[in-house]
Amino acid sequence: MENQANSKSIILNYGLYLGLIGSIIHLILWASGLLIEFNWINTLVWFIGLIAFVIIGIKKYKKSNNELISWTQGLKIGMGIAMISGVISLVYTLLFMNVIDPGFQELAMEVQQQAWLDGGMTEEQVETFTESAKKFQSPGIISALILGMSAFFGFVTSAIVAAIMKKTEENDY
Repeated sequence: MENQANSKSIILNYGLYLGLIGSIIHLILWASGLLIEFNWINTLVWFIGLIAFVIIGIKKYKKSNNELISWTQGLKIGMGIAMISGVISLVYTLLFMNVIDPGFQELAMEVQQQAWLDGGMTEEQVETFTESAKKFQSPGIISALILGMSAFFGFVTSAIVAAIMKKTEENDY
């Protein structure tokens, strides 16, 4: 495999597509006023997109590399796609929180507090949970969560897809 194809453009392109799709879905939900109710849609679309773009990216690399790809090459491509997407999602999230709608987190917290009260929690319990939740709203924690989730789900998805699609010269003998 001395004449290997370059994976950088595949990683950058599909990571960019995935990050932009997630950001656009988030903006559509926010603009339509449905973001608080249906925030899970954004996560679901990202996860389905991750699987699709990892499969497409690994297939494209494999095709351009004489139908050969090792597990580590597939893992590298999938992780690269996930992490580029994660960085784009992180930048978008920080822009959303600080520029596009700085009051959104407070509104979301009020909705959550009401849901806790409706669920039977006491005022003291709601206050305790609110204080705990606010600790997770700092830019540093949000950044770590976004990148950590991208790395985790990117690794799991890439490892599975790369194992299924792996084909090396050794397999031919």
